Amino acid sequence: MNYEQARFNMIEQQIRPWEVLDNQVLSLLAVVKREDFVPAAHKALAFVDMEIPLGAKPGQCMLAPKVEARILQELAVQKHEKVLEIGAGSGYMAALLAHRAQQVITMEIDPGLAQTARDNLQRAGLYNAEVRTGDGTAKIAQAVSSSDPLRGPFDVIVLSGSVAEVPASLLSLLKVGGRLSAIVGFEPMMRATLVTRVAEDAWRTTQAWDTVAPRLLNFPEPSKFSF
Repeated sequence: MNYEQARFNMIEQQIRPWEVLDNQVLSLLAVVKREDFVPAAHKALAFVDMEIPLGAKPGQCMLAPKVEARILQELAVQKHEKVLEIGAGSGYMAALLAHRAQQVITMEIDPGLAQTARDNLQRAGLYNAEVRTGDGTAKIAQAVSSSDPLRGPFDVIVLSGSVAEVPASLLSLLKVGGRLSAIVGFEPMMRATLVTRVAEDAWRTTQAWDTVAPRLLNFPEPSKFSF
């Protein structure tokens, strides 16, 4: 397989048409080798417009390339910024973020996937991305009252999966000017959501495009119905 040609086709045929036009993002996608973060059994699918399975459990997957790219574009991560990701998976999104940020902390609830992400990031030569094993929701609740770096504040928070709603506990970890990206809602249609903390007690929310993604585990799941 010609990986470089497949990568070029992915960028030009999937990602540009999805309104990802930031040259820095496009250049980064050309540099970070997505195939190195894909399980060996699925390497032929590395550049296909689909979610790629990462494990035996439902929801363990890499998001589609165009979704990852558009999230990265909207967050506009800067070199001085500190990033928290929930849902490390294979480490690919953390790798993209690490190229743009000062520091990335990425949480993964599955120990096997967490180790895979560590190994992949190390092989890629990225040492400003730290993978932590554990339930992101529980760890954050514990860290808020401790001296752990996980308590934040963070410039950027990325949920690499979907949630029914964005927990207030995560929003409280954003710096003023910080941004949180999440895919919010219920199937068959969810919304890509960007929340910006505009003041100590004020947030601005935009929902620019529709997509779907597997659920992140252990986030609150309120009823879809009202009585």
